[in-house]
Amino acid sequence: MSLIKTPFGQHSTAAEVVKGIDLSGKRAIVTGAASGIGIETARALARTGAEVTLAVRDINAGQKTAADITTTTGNGNIHVALLDLTDRASIATFVDAWNEPLHILVNNAGVMALPEQYTSEGWEMQFATNHLGHFALTLGLHHALAAAGAARIVSVSSSGHLLSPVVFDDIHFAFRRYDPWLAYGQSKTAIVLFAVGAASRWLKDGITANALMPGAIATNLQRYTGGLKTPPERQKTPEQGAATSVLLATSPLLKGIGGRYFEDCNEAAIVPRRTEDYSGVAPYALNSDNADRLWEESLRLLA
Repeated sequence: MSLIKTPFGQHSTAAEVVKGIDLSGKRAIVTGAASGIGIETARALARTGAEVTLAVRDINAGQKTAADITTTTGNGNIHVALLDLTDRASIATFVDAWNEPLHILVNNAGVMALPEQYTSEGWEMQFATNHLGHFALTLGLHHALAAAGAARIVSVSSSGHLLSPVVFDDIHFAFRRYDPWLAYGQSKTAIVLFAVGAASRWLKDGITANALMPGAIATNLQRYTGGLKTPPERQKTPEQGAATSVLLATSPLLKGIGGRYFEDCNEAAIVPRRTEDYSGVAPYALNSDNADRLWEESLRLLA
């Protein structure tokens, strides 16, 4: 199976990716859309004419972002809704309020390298936020995605997945010494595996799902890491960081394509070991058996 190549690359912007694409009459949700690349992802989707809902924890920040997007794009169909991915009641409220077909779901929100902390259920916080919250949200919106007829799920992972597979015997660090980077890596691997699992299960519903690495972008995501340490030549602006997400959400080149991992607007190669520049995707992140096991474990935790 050959890798998917596009005309875009590392320095492409989200605006360049959506140029000429018309999504009038389509609906999109972007989680974490009040900061970082979430803002630029939502802005690019708004430029296509889509109706965009910003799913955010901070309503005030979301409203300011929505107003800015409307001003810069001329799209008045920008909405703001409360969503806390660590709060199952918040997810349920969001899902219950959604009663229309959904064409694009961008699972963008995330946290990085948190100090050790757990949810009230005892779930490690990075796994709970980055994976389980989005898993519950997407399952809850499955009916809306299926109703669209040809919906896309875009899951924002990271090259950090190369730091750790999902350690199924100790996902929540009950026995291992907690390490913020291993926990982050595990959660980002789970994001890729979710795309693999959703793509295989829901293709019959016209739903595709893919995961991506956005690149190294200086945002508040690095608040626990002392800032971005990637060499300047490999860093991206938020507009460039949103490009791969927007490509997976809108490009006709991805029609019917699912269960894959992209970086710099192109499908990434599978690597046999972690590379010096953290490029490529680990085989364990695309393994269908791992995806099935994660799916069942996620359902068990959320039961």
